[in-house]
Amino acid sequence: MISALTDRALGLEPGRVRYTRTTVRTPMPDGVSLVGDLYRPEGETGPLPVVLIRLPYSRRAMGHPLFASPLARQGFQVLLQSTRGSFGSGGQFRPFRHERTDGLATVAWVREQPWCDGRIGTTGGSYLGHTQWVIAGHTDVVAAGLHITASRMTDTFYPGGAPTLLNALSWSASIGNQETDIPLLPHPVRNRRKAAALKRMPLEALDLDVAGGPVGFWRDFTGHGAPDDPFWEATYAERSRAVPPTSMVTGWWDLFVAAQMRDFRALRESGVDARIVVGPWLHGAVDELREILRTDIPFLDHHLRGGPAPDGARVRLFLQQAEQWLEFEEWPPPATPHVLDLGELAGTPSSTFVFDPADPTPAIGGPLLQKPAEQADQRPVETRPDVLVFTGPALATDLDVVGPVSATVHVRPSLEHADVYVRVCDVGERGVSRNVVDGIRRLDPRTVPAKDVTVDADGVYAVEIELFPTAYRFRAGHRIRVQVAGGAFPRFARNTGTADPLGTATTGLRCTTEVLHSAEYPSSVTLPVL
Repeated sequence: MISALTDRALGLEPGRVRYTRTTVRTPMPDGVSLVGDLYRPEGETGPLPVVLIRLPYSRRAMGHPLFASPLARQGFQVLLQSTRGSFGSGGQFRPFRHERTDGLATVAWVREQPWCDGRIGTTGGSYLGHTQWVIAGHTDVVAAGLHITASRMTDTFYPGGAPTLLNALSWSASIGNQETDIPLLPHPVRNRRKAAALKRMPLEALDLDVAGGPVGFWRDFTGHGAPDDPFWEATYAERSRAVPPTSMVTGWWDLFVAAQMRDFRALRESGVDARIVVGPWLHGAVDELREILRTDIPFLDHHLRGGPAPDGARVRLFLQQAEQWLEFEEWPPPATPHVLDLGELAGTPSSTFVFDPADPTPAIGGPLLQKPAEQADQRPVETRPDVLVFTGPALATDLDVVGPVSATVHVRPSLEHADVYVRVCDVGERGVSRNVVDGIRRLDPRTVPAKDVTVDADGVYAVEIELFPTAYRFRAGHRIRVQVAGGAFPRFARNTGTADPLGTATTGLRCTTEVLHSAEYPSSVTLPVL
């Protein structure tokens, strides 16, 4: 009865297969042993396909109820394995450093076991997706559920070169305490400590405040934030024909969505059989997890057990503010560029703001690991003198924006080290401004000029910024607003205006930035209109 209720809560047909669960240990080449739980249909004695799920989180509190048990009740054989250094597995947990070697060794070991018939599929979301990406193309895994994740984690750690401070510290606090925490309980004291820690500099030891001790990921994040640091190359995965058939689920407010949509497009261009669903979800939202299971079951059944191929379009997107789903065969769908010329909206050739790292421009809402996230009232931010606001006229008809959003902004900063942050907002008929998508680019003389940033003889930078993608309806009577600023704190670490390393910087310089939006320097935002 409990299993049936759980399945219904997850949006699944009740699973009717009983299963056994046994502990198994997988030897690694260096002598470390990784512990896992093997779920097998009750009464089965012969070899079966295996769904491999590798996670650094609690197998009992997260892996079992969210992934392994629902799949096992549908008759799948599942190996739920704790990654190195977590929940009983040997070695030290150093996020992102061992997953390729350990993953390849695990796949090879599983294939040799008498209970495996040689067919292996993988699935999981977030870090569980990373453990799949780093072995994709290096094994003959037959199917991969690469959910809410990215092939290049640095695309999410440092988008546009700007470190994602709040998300990184939140995750560090979580993994630093996870083996002693009581699952699902709130942590108000830790949250207060985190809020206080975010305001402090230097950053390198903030893990002591939020986790009570050093956290390997935080030290790596703050110690290797320089542009193109080779430290992270081991986390990169190739998006090629060698990647197996892939199913993806993500959300418009998920921190991975921008990178994941790039991954999906690259997979399809390489000829990979890939599908994706994008809903109106925050990272780890219950409905997002439900959709992962809802799509995983037929997908894995087809590739592991010869069931019917999943039906429907390859791309299924939720159109926000219209409360409807759209279907396409590829991403992005055909669209017409709708250009917002900042000069036309401002009526002047230039505007200026001053970014002060001692009072960094705040950000409200957006794709964060924890609330307050998603859409939020932007009016408290838009009244600040360090935020430029450009507002369009009331729309005569609904405007459906579906696809990647981009901006080109011409700036003349007083310092070589500066950030350019752009956010698009939806202003309702009562004047409430709510964020829709945003993006950032960190200017650094070590990476400028580049393909997305050029500098002319007058010291004007032409900065191309990739904003998050979306599927969003701006309703008739609403207005589209663009914010331009020099930061979005604490979502992104403040730019100190200096070359001081991310982890050890203690002070900063004020930066005056002139934003040019004239005929000679046409700053704009481009929206793809369906």
